[in-house]
Amino acid sequence: MIPEATCHREVCARCRRPASVCYCAHLVSLETRTRVILLQHPRERHVPIGTARLAHLCLPGSQLHVGVDFDDDREVRAALAEDAARPAHLLFPGPSAIDLAQAQLAGPITLVVVDGTWWQARKLLKRNAVLAALPQIRFTPRSPSNYRIRREPADHCVATVEALAQVLGALEGAPERFATLLRPFEAMIDTQIHYATNVRGARQRHALHRERKARRPAAPSLLRERARDVVCLHGEANAWPARRPGGHPAEIVHWVARRAATGETFEAIIAPRRPLAPAIPRHIRITPERLAAGESWESFRARWTAFARLDDLICAWGRYPLDLLESEGVTLPVARLDLRPAAGAYLGARAGSVEDCGVRMGVGSPDPFAIGRGGARLAALCTIVDKMMAP
Repeated sequence: MIPEATCHREVCARCRRPASVCYCAHLVSLETRTRVILLQHPRERHVPIGTARLAHLCLPGSQLHVGVDFDDDREVRAALAEDAARPAHLLFPGPSAIDLAQAQLAGPITLVVVDGTWWQARKLLKRNAVLAALPQIRFTPRSPSNYRIRREPADHCVATVEALAQVLGALEGAPERFATLLRPFEAMIDTQIHYATNVRGARQRHALHRERKARRPAAPSLLRERARDVVCLHGEANAWPARRPGGHPAEIVHWVARRAATGETFEAIIAPRRPLAPAIPRHIRITPERLAAGESWESFRARWTAFARLDDLICAWGRYPLDLLESEGVTLPVARLDLRPAAGAYLGARAGSVEDCGVRMGVGSPDPFAIGRGGARLAALCTIVDKMMAP
């Protein structure tokens, strides 16, 4: 029997999109004083709705390189070194990055942009000394991303072409001119949404729905992608029984946290500001004397503010300690993951307590990272996160 010929869709050679969703008619051409070098992770090259190629097609003086190891890439090294009058800067929000609004850059620069997920971008930076050595600049998006066909990990994350539109507009003092970079981007989004909503048949939509239901829970992927930002934390409270007459409002008295990537830990035993509930020392396994000798609330708040970062991904077992701390005016990172339902989805069953869940996942009972019940629960939480992050 002669097999049927396979039907292939016509693909545009320029934008490499199917002809039905080609965006080439909307492309613009913008000359720049800034030399733009786009370094794309290989996995991102195969994402059909990526924007690095779109930006490259709109910026005729730009370069687009795909790879993982750029230290030995002659073209990339030459591009970074060939023009001393345009020193290279990496667009990346690292700890030492200078905010674009405060940077005083003398003359045009070479702007190096890493294209990929945050996990991929960090991997490229860690692997390539030539990139890690570059001075870094960062910016604050003026508005949330319009990338409606691809989920960003946080509100401050934007597509590569959106970042370039804002950064080039600032560097060259022409924000309106470079805002035109967004025209093909928005056209691509509108076309994709129209195609997915009105063109794709019901059978295809049902097949996609079944495929999504069959996928593994999203939490492991999020944890791997945001591995450098993951902070596990747990809090213990001085809480009186709700129905006991003469009780007092609950307050955090033990706060512990650990960065998954570095192992950096935070611990605070906070002296109670209200009468200590009689059963609390036994429950949280910290003596009344140790609690009374704890640090002040002001000291804890200052130390925690110095430890936490706005782009951290907070992982906790339930919402109670986070809600309690925020109710007293302490700011916590916006991105957070409740590990209790996430672990239940990973197991395909109810998670139970954090200690029981760790045992069911086969990670055992780890040594505590701090004193009391909080230290033991934080250790269990961290091992669950490590298990879910494992490939």
